[in-house]
Amino acid sequence: MSHPGASAPPGRVPPAPRCRWAPLARFALALPARLPQPALLAFGRALAWPARLLRRRWQVARVNIALCFPEWPLAERSALLAAHRQSLCVAVLELLRAWFAPSAALRGLFDVEGLEHLRDAEASGEGVLLLTGHLMHTELATRFIAEALGRPVGGVVRRYDRHPCFEALLDGARRARLGPTVSKFDTRGMVRHLRAGGRLAYSADQDFRSGQVFVPFFGVLAATFAGVPQLLRAGRARLLFLSMVRAPDGRYRVRIAPTGLADCLDDAEGFAAGYMALLEQAVRAAPDQYLWVHRRFKTRPENDAGSAPLYDS
Repeated sequence: MSHPGASAPPGRVPPAPRCRWAPLARFALALPARLPQPALLAFGRALAWPARLLRRRWQVARVNIALCFPEWPLAERSALLAAHRQSLCVAVLELLRAWFAPSAALRGLFDVEGLEHLRDAEASGEGVLLLTGHLMHTELATRFIAEALGRPVGGVVRRYDRHPCFEALLDGARRARLGPTVSKFDTRGMVRHLRAGGRLAYSADQDFRSGQVFVPFFGVLAATFAGVPQLLRAGRARLLFLSMVRAPDGRYRVRIAPTGLADCLDDAEGFAAGYMALLEQAVRAAPDQYLWVHRRFKTRPENDAGSAPLYDS
């Protein structure tokens, strides 16, 4: 699905370099994106065996799972780690599906609950911040929403400025299939996009080492970005929460819902705590589909600074 006008960025994007290998890479990456769903899932799960060699990543996931599910027996935590390894390998292919699959390849794969909230915001001229987290499927979820809504859905992304050819390939695919992209450090670009009535998916469960508060996530204090309320006010935007689960039958259930956090915009810590509670609820719906290899608890509160690091350096 290509969106007219989606190539006009809300923030500055450097000119795309000329890369001779880009057409071949685009063709190669588009092949798995077109696979039937059973084949894509089987391919991804097959990749889990060689992925076991990424021991440091799995150790991070093992630590996170132990912190978040201390009440689980060791056997259950080990089973979750194995399921997560498979889900993460599948998620790599799902990213390719989000970026390169034609609309026909997505038909019948998903259901979206809550589209009326986006349509209502559009009718009132409001932008929408789709708050989400590291649920592994965020970009595929935004692709599904764009397909169902018939409108682009922008996203806050990490730029790969050190690899301009790769960045040009990736950003071009995102803009063609999903919608405009904004660097996670481009706050002005986010504000402009929201004020113009755009939709923006944002995973704010990140540690920027500044502008953060420590709030519980699965009962463990986690450094969480505290600037979302300011972004909402500056962008004059509506706030919704976005989550998605890949069900056992291979279909995707996308959910867009109000957050209930409108009364917390003047309380950064209270807002962040409410956001983490929403994200925890979404994670518990499909624990294997959260990005456990992310060092979510790397930065510790000052009163915990003398403790041993949770992760290996």
